[in-house]
Amino acid sequence: MASDPKGRAVMCAAVEKRKLVYVLNRDASNAVTIASPLEAHRSRTITFAAVGLDNGFDNPIFATLELQYPDYEEGIGESADDVEKQLAYYELDLGLNHVSRRWATATHRTASCLAAVPGGLDGPGGVLIGSEDWIEYMHETMQSDGDAMDTDAKTSRRIACAIPRRTLHPDSKGVLITHITVHRQKKSKFFALAQTELGDVYKVTVQVDPEDKTKIVGLQACVLDVLPVANSLNVSKLGMLFVAAEFGDHSLYQFERIDLPDAPTSTSAQSKQGFLASNVGDEVKYFTTETAAKLAVKFTPTNLKNLRKIYTMDSAAPTTGVMVGELAGNEVSPQIYTLNGRGPTSALRIMRHGAAVTELAVSDLPGIPGGIFTIADNSRDAAESDAVNDKYIVVSFADASLILSIGDTVEEVTNSGLITNAPTLACTALGSDGGLCQVHPLGVRHISRGVAKQWNCPGLKRIECASANDNQVLIALGGGEVTYFELDPVSGNLMEIATRDMGADVCCLDIGVIPQGKSRNLFAAVGCRDQTVRIVSLEPGNNLLTQKSSTALRSRPHSVALQNTLATAQDTSSVPGDIVLTIGLDDGSALRAGVDPVTGSIGTSPTRRFLGARPVSVSRVTLESGTASLLLSSRPWISRLDSTSGKHVMAPLSYTPLDHGCSFSSDVIKEGIVATAGKTLRILSVDAAGMEGGEDEAFNINKVPLRYTPRQMTLLSTGGEQRKVVLAIVESDYNEYGHDEKKAMGFDAAGDGKGKKAKGGDGMDMDDSDDEDKPEEKAEEDDEEDDAEKIVRATPIRGPFPPDAGHWGSCIRLVDPANGCTTLECLEMGRNEAALCCTSVRFASRGGEPLLAIGTVTALTMHPLKHTASHIALYRVNGDRLQLLHKTIVEDGPVLALAQFQGRLLVGMGTTLRLYEMGKRQLLRKCELRGASPTMIKTLQTAGDRAFVGDMMQSIQIVRYDASSNRLRVLAHDPSPRPVTCQELLDWNTIAVGDKFGNLSVLRLPRGADASGGVDTTGQRALWDTSRGEDHLPKMEVLCNYHIGEVVTSLTRASLVAGGTEVVLYTTITGRLGALVPFTSRDDVEFYTQLERSLRTDALRPTGRDPQSYRSYYAPVKHVVDGDLCSVFNSMAYEEQSKVAGKVDRTVGEVMKKLEDTRNSLL
Repeated sequence: MASDPKGRAVMCAAVEKRKLVYVLNRDASNAVTIASPLEAHRSRTITFAAVGLDNGFDNPIFATLELQYPDYEEGIGESADDVEKQLAYYELDLGLNHVSRRWATATHRTASCLAAVPGGLDGPGGVLIGSEDWIEYMHETMQSDGDAMDTDAKTSRRIACAIPRRTLHPDSKGVLITHITVHRQKKSKFFALAQTELGDVYKVTVQVDPEDKTKIVGLQACVLDVLPVANSLNVSKLGMLFVAAEFGDHSLYQFERIDLPDAPTSTSAQSKQGFLASNVGDEVKYFTTETAAKLAVKFTPTNLKNLRKIYTMDSAAPTTGVMVGELAGNEVSPQIYTLNGRGPTSALRIMRHGAAVTELAVSDLPGIPGGIFTIADNSRDAAESDAVNDKYIVVSFADASLILSIGDTVEEVTNSGLITNAPTLACTALGSDGGLCQVHPLGVRHISRGVAKQWNCPGLKRIECASANDNQVLIALGGGEVTYFELDPVSGNLMEIATRDMGADVCCLDIGVIPQGKSRNLFAAVGCRDQTVRIVSLEPGNNLLTQKSSTALRSRPHSVALQNTLATAQDTSSVPGDIVLTIGLDDGSALRAGVDPVTGSIGTSPTRRFLGARPVSVSRVTLESGTASLLLSSRPWISRLDSTSGKHVMAPLSYTPLDHGCSFSSDVIKEGIVATAGKTLRILSVDAAGMEGGEDEAFNINKVPLRYTPRQMTLLSTGGEQRKVVLAIVESDYNEYGHDEKKAMGFDAAGDGKGKKAKGGDGMDMDDSDDEDKPEEKAEEDDEEDDAEKIVRATPIRGPFPPDAGHWGSCIRLVDPANGCTTLECLEMGRNEAALCCTSVRFASRGGEPLLAIGTVTALTMHPLKHTASHIALYRVNGDRLQLLHKTIVEDGPVLALAQFQGRLLVGMGTTLRLYEMGKRQLLRKCELRGASPTMIKTLQTAGDRAFVGDMMQSIQIVRYDASSNRLRVLAHDPSPRPVTCQELLDWNTIAVGDKFGNLSVLRLPRGADASGGVDTTGQRALWDTSRGEDHLPKMEVLCNYHIGEVVTSLTRASLVAGGTEVVLYTTITGRLGALVPFTSRDDVEFYTQLERSLRTDALRPTGRDPQSYRSYYAPVKHVVDGDLCSVFNSMAYEEQSKVAGKVDRTVGEVMKKLEDTRNSLL
């Protein structure tokens, strides 16, 4: 797609033949209108690139790179190798409303990208063409071919420049320019940035004739820096460069300088002189890789010198593998391990659902606390400074309380006025004159102006629970009696106002926070042991402590919290008002409901979510200057209202389980959490990134850099005491030297030593002090600055290309997931040997010792597909090292799939499926099935006596092993031609399959098919099967089919939360992580089917694509509901939501609650 710089037209060009030009106009209301398309088709033409030329206000012109291939069907035309690639201009005549092919000329055969040069009053116009080793300027105003032939003298009419080349790059290998972008500066100045397939970025300067600004006399290309290979380079007016990486993380860079006088530079004048001095008459034939290698200036890639990285945006593209499991050893929920990236940007990502937590301080406590509280600083000095900080931390134990003062350090104090020989049930700062209130089992203690006053419990009663805010205190005595206190603003005394019997024992209560501008909170929540939560009134008068509403629960409430939130029009799930009631239950679940701020009635559609196996404790905290809830169960959770979308966002904290917690604020930590875990006190800070209320869940990610592109990983048991399991990863890269070969060649992948910050001019040494001794503190600061500088200067540098095909760099990496995924060993493979697959295997004949089997191939080439050798290597994990036991040569093809099968090793090599037993010097063949796969075995999984074999082009075959006859036999197959990329067993008969076309399918073995694979005792079946094809085999049934839209790279079946639903997770080539959630009831199926049907017609479709047609791109969608389409309901306008909800006979709140419950069942 290309657009006219003046915004008058757009060209849409297909890869082959078709080109459509749309004229853009504006109507009377100044809205953009699009006219009917104008055709500019050209048969047998392949289009490589298109760009809109800057032609001022003349007719719009579009430039394209085209190649018209011969008409082979008619048997005429030249060879495809002799066909010229052309640069063509298409002109849109606005007066005639017609598109014509205005001009065309031959260009370099390897030309791949275009960039328009500013024209009109801003420059000469024309295009820059990027090709292999060359960058060229072309325009229709340059000398034509006919003019060049009028003279006998040899002249150069092309303006081309050979780009600088790396020192270690072979002369026989070209370097392709993949992207060019032009940036306009002030006063008609501009420059271009060109990037190659290696990541080298060049600044391209167009040299204009001083006498004639429309004439270009030369080009200059100088090395800027090395960046990740990008799909797009975007330069902003503020001097920022955004790199949208092809694979890996995207980055934002800042230009530190753009004038590069000392950078390696090549010019078109050098190319012109070389052509005039050569014996070649045709300039097009002169622009070759060999010529460029002779003319180009050499350079060595280094760290960033002219750019500085200031921001990184995470990208998981491409994702090649996924594994889910609790491998860290000390966490409740499992982690998601993904293999991402390509080449030097590869990484192992450890994803944890939830917000990241920074541990700021940890200290030991004398015992296990029963609660923790903070008391705000309400002194006059704090009020004058507008600092809302905490003054004390109160830690309650079974028979004592620990008072800690908050300052530069947190330390114990004894003169606070609070009692320390009894547990604390609640405490707060009362009033604005430094008053304190402490509730303990025997009474309420009020300290004001250094004087302590005590309210004692009547008779033998004791206080069971309590809650307090700045002016109010609410306590619950044994037997269900609730007493309310309020601070007298005149006398400053805490006055007992009213007492009421709730009719049931009270187990928890909360009085909330006083709204801004009010003197008291009007409601309190009381949880009773009869499994009810009641809202009582705190309004003065006859209604004081009267019940306003109540809700029945499935379990006994453990804690309650009331929060005042700003009501939003979009948040219809928790309306009726701006008060949110959060209830923690004993069964480990939490409920959230809205409370009407006027009547106090509780909403009828509370949202329920299971959080863990422990009772849930709820407390209020502050997050990003807003209110949030801290919920503690088997793992801590944060719940907050997103002010932008109006959605309630709930996410776990990636931290160890906490027992008690509350908000914490100081001069250093404004929004922290102080919590207890066992016998430790912890101060934490929560990172709210990912909790913005969008559709993506909050994940925090840790990365482990890898050396090559990761291919596969497997979990291996060690049996040791220090670590139980390790993660084995096989990595390999094509057209890459091994690590040892690179070191021998002198290649520096880190670019150290030459990546220092570039300076605009020469510096001057200055003597600032006569003191020659440098303080140690200054040296440490310099070291820290050097480390930070290295981080922002680091850039991935790919190694030199080998001159011949079949070169591989590969290694096997052992990672300890229980120790921060540290690398235990990185074992390099042999020369040109690539490890492509791996599995953990236990041979029954060897006592079940866990071993690592690796499938390798030597000198593998892709086109044509051939190799010199293929092996199966067997390793033992010996401590932190890998010990090679033996390697076995296989002849039938590259080993791409391995699996343990009944105490042996099942191997897929080419089209052959073979069963191995372990021997002393090599693996021993026990059984094989030739032709088990039509083209090549790609995936392999086993269950019982069955093997599910995935073919690279022909879907799934089920193979059964008969132990009595030692024979493998095909049991059933899928006739659909699916190019399988991954598979996952769902049960004994069912398998989920992902393919290259972006489809997810669920296949099942039909009933009765197993009988056809019974034991053949006569041998007659083996005789007849040799003359029969696959038509007699049972065909697998397609249960589900769904088009994802991207290549599915891996599948796994897992549960992401304790007690949660088991789902099928999938990853795609672009880094998407998705899930297929099974329905558990017919009601859910009917509801989501109706909702999807309604949204197909009512949801906004910017592209006009029909959702059902898209999800049925290769095969009709079957038994899968489009969850992405259903989630659009949350972002629709309220009127449209009401319309859709009416079609499914639900309210808007019920539909949103259903969507949230389904999402919560997954995470």
